[in-house]
Amino acid sequence: MRAAANEAFKHGGGRRAAIGLIAAVLFHVAVFELFPQMQAERLGAAVTALETIELPPEVRIPPPPEQIARPATPKVAAVEVDENVTIAPTTFESNPVENLAPPKTDVDPSARPSFIPYTLAPVLQNKKEVLTFLQRVYPPMMKSAGVGGAVVLWLYIDERGQVQRTVVAESSGFEQLDAAAEKVASKMRWSPAMNRDKKTAVWLSQAIDFSVT
Repeated sequence: MRAAANEAFKHGGGRRAAIGLIAAVLFHVAVFELFPQMQAERLGAAVTALETIELPPEVRIPPPPEQIARPATPKVAAVEVDENVTIAPTTFESNPVENLAPPKTDVDPSARPSFIPYTLAPVLQNKKEVLTFLQRVYPPMMKSAGVGGAVVLWLYIDERGQVQRTVVAESSGFEQLDAAAEKVASKMRWSPAMNRDKKTAVWLSQAIDFSVT
């Protein structure tokens, strides 16, 4: 009896397999028909654009300039006057009296620097004003550059103590400073020189110093 049942099950296996296959196909068809179609959505890849940046050239900051020393206040320098500076040594043997020219009485003492006798030397009366004026006429370019120099002038001072003439005895080496020194000398006011009890004009040596320290 059991053998007959097994035989019957074996013979019906093919039919059952065919029925199962048909059922599976119908099930899948029903699923695709009854439910909406499923579509794969396209995913776009996010792309970031890269920009080329040109780096500026390297900037080198120069070191700060060195501090320039501030020029010192110019000053008027005093020079001792040698009374024998214009007198050459002479002897009677080398200059006999008969060979000497007669003395000139019409010689202008202001024509050129020469020694004029005096017993009391002139004294500068307006030194403060002269120093202020000296700073004003000091050439600005030379002052800021630290260029200085001393000028020695011959001053012809009349009986009133006023400078009537200037002659450069020793140059500073710069025409601008020599010219500025003569301007300064023209502003000087002196007490009159005295020859005993009489006022007299004299030639006086005066140094004017444009110094930067």
